Amino acid sequence: MKENKQLLVLTHLSQLLDFVTGIGGFIVPLILWLLKRDDVYGMNEHGKAILNFRISMFIYMLICVPAVLIFGLGIIGFIVIGIFYLIFPIINAIKASNNEMPSYPLSIRFIK
Repeated sequence: MKENKQLLVLTHLSQLLDFVTGIGGFIVPLILWLLKRDDVYGMNEHGKAILNFRISMFIYMLICVPAVLIFGLGIIGFIVIGIFYLIFPIINAIKASNNEMPSYPLSIRFIK
């Protein structure tokens, strides 16, 4: 295995593609993780953290839809999720460049 901090950083930042393409922020990290998890040191852990975060946020967004109709609180949920989508990939890209493990809040561990 080789160390490639730049690829780890790119994997975290690729989540921001959602703001441009709509779904690229899930597909690109998934492809990078599947292709490089055995070749790049730390890619398996970073990739799992990213995918668990993305799946968790998607579930939270689904919960916000009826919450908008019933309570109106879902709008606050969408705003918070949007902030999470923007801030935490950047924070974890910085962590990856410093050889630290990623931490995404409110992530459910689907992939272990």
